[in-house]
Amino acid sequence: MVVHPEPREPRELMQQVIAGQLGRRDFVRRAVALGFSASAIAGFLAACGGTSPPATSAPAATSAATTAATAAASAAGGGAATAAATKAATTGTGGAASPAAGASPSASPAASGGGGGLGVMTDKAIGGGGGLGPGPTKRGGAGTVKLLWWQAPTILNPHQAQGTKDFDASRITLEPLASFGPDDKFVPFLAAEIPSKENGGVGADGKTVTWKLKQGVKWSDGQPFSADDVVFTWKYATDPQTAAVTIGVYKDIDKVEAVDPNTVKITFKEVTPGWYTVFTGANGMILPQHVFKAGMGAAAKNFPANLKPIGTGPYKVDSFAPGDLVTYSINTNWRDANGPAYDQVQMKGGGDATSAARAVLQTGDYQVAWNLQIEPSILNQLAKAGKGRLELTPNWGIERIMVNFSDPNKEVDGQRSHFGTPHPFQSDPKVRQAYTYLCDKKTVADSLYGPAGQPTGNILTNPKVYASPNIKWSFDIDKAKSILDDAGYKVNGQYREKNGVQLSVLFQTSTNSVRQKHQQIVKDAFEKAGIKMELKSIDAGVYFSSDAGNPDTSSHFYADLEMLTNSNDSPDPWNYFEGWTSAEIAQKENSWNGAQANRWKDDDYDKLVAAAKTETDEAKRKAMFIQMNDTLVNQVVVIPQVDRLGPQAFSNEVQNPQLTAWDLTPWNIANWTKKG
Repeated sequence: MVVHPEPREPRELMQQVIAGQLGRRDFVRRAVALGFSASAIAGFLAACGGTSPPATSAPAATSAATTAATAAASAAGGGAATAAATKAATTGTGGAASPAAGASPSASPAASGGGGGLGVMTDKAIGGGGGLGPGPTKRGGAGTVKLLWWQAPTILNPHQAQGTKDFDASRITLEPLASFGPDDKFVPFLAAEIPSKENGGVGADGKTVTWKLKQGVKWSDGQPFSADDVVFTWKYATDPQTAAVTIGVYKDIDKVEAVDPNTVKITFKEVTPGWYTVFTGANGMILPQHVFKAGMGAAAKNFPANLKPIGTGPYKVDSFAPGDLVTYSINTNWRDANGPAYDQVQMKGGGDATSAARAVLQTGDYQVAWNLQIEPSILNQLAKAGKGRLELTPNWGIERIMVNFSDPNKEVDGQRSHFGTPHPFQSDPKVRQAYTYLCDKKTVADSLYGPAGQPTGNILTNPKVYASPNIKWSFDIDKAKSILDDAGYKVNGQYREKNGVQLSVLFQTSTNSVRQKHQQIVKDAFEKAGIKMELKSIDAGVYFSSDAGNPDTSSHFYADLEMLTNSNDSPDPWNYFEGWTSAEIAQKENSWNGAQANRWKDDDYDKLVAAAKTETDEAKRKAMFIQMNDTLVNQVVVIPQVDRLGPQAFSNEVQNPQLTAWDLTPWNIANWTKKG
């Protein structure tokens, strides 16, 4: 998640968003009026926790206080997988308690990702209308598929969404040009072909990309789809008065042109190797110009089509009760005569993760349940009923321990953990190196996450093509002791010290049963190595909030170590790595608005990130991303713990969901089929 330094005012607005006193669209309008950049606005929305997968607003039945806590918790700590600033809040979620995602032994393997090259067309079967096939063999006949999202959708326009549940509900009827499948490769939807240098779609200058669109596509009201709709969507998303939550995705575009009805050309402001993130995936859903042209600017907030959009997807909206139920039926203008299979889709909102899992796995009342953030023991028990299975979405987030490079106990100009005050012992690389041997990642993953978590040494694990092969890790208390001995930190009584400074650390995270167990596992190892450790848990509504006046937020980082989850939200990880540059350091001067709370600075890292932004040689850029990962891990800026996966429950009758890290749960619904 990238949150850019800006003055304090938006922070105050964000508190109103989290408290439910100000809508996200109103926040964007006011932030635009104050002169804040599109990327900063997207970052602020991500910090509010409501712009990307997984969902961020609380169930309709919850109280305002719970809503605030849930929205705040999702900003960085619950786990996740993203939409408006790409998966920017994905960048994490977890509800107020952010429980670990667990899975039963019978869970289907997570989509591995494997990517041979981003921007490459998939070699898998494509459905008749797009998406991953083979898809159904006849239209309708499968009855109703009932989806249970324990956080209820409130709007069906993804560019005005308030959480992932809104993106999910929109994705059933709206489509992007293309998306990315489980192997990280392109899957077409509205695109006739995937742009490349070979077919002339990707400009030699690295600043242009031309998409060829499918011909004969119609909106569900029978009007023709064309390049003009793509141009319009860009204008809609970037109009400051429209206050689209996807504005950050399109900030680097100079212009979008309709070359002809079936061809659209995008020109970027500068060389853009990650051209493939625009008009694709969750953030790329195209709006019909003939419907929404009257709903731009000031009219966008309450435009009627936000609740009943016209789409090109396999289903159309029949009825919508915000915060409760959406019903869909087959789009009779859907371009695949052999699909979709299900006659009707119902998306019900509300409840909680455990009851949602029970409704699919145990009672069979529903066929799909989303985001099952439940401890393994509970989820395993539910799965034993045999009525459903678990599918694991990759890239839900990396649970990590952050290391503070500043002194959390020394106050400078009204703030602790000031960038200019080096930590009394964590500034020593030997101490940080010892820490890495004191994290029993395998025990944490096995006992607290089950199949929905894998121990990892990398801070970037998706796309797989960019995952570093260089990082090795091990749990070895004796090795840690040896490193500390050699560095001069000798045991004096129960704990170690050097030059009169005791190795005593405060380790904080959000209040959450799984995280408290994780903390205790880490503490046991630290204490055995002679490092005193105090544990602190903070209500998620506070810990992940943006309150500049609250010392207990994760961005203040008034502790030595802290733990949270975050994830790379895009197939192009440049923004993810930018979050650790010195320009992103969170401090009082920017209202603790930077993405980097570690207060770490490395000039070589900053230069590497800057060079990668415009590097067009894919091999060189891949090497740069791997080097960024290795720098962060080897300098122990962060200690990756668990690569988290997102469990979704599917009835055994629902086939071919094809979950991917880069799009939403219903992204492939046109190709779902019914077993038997």
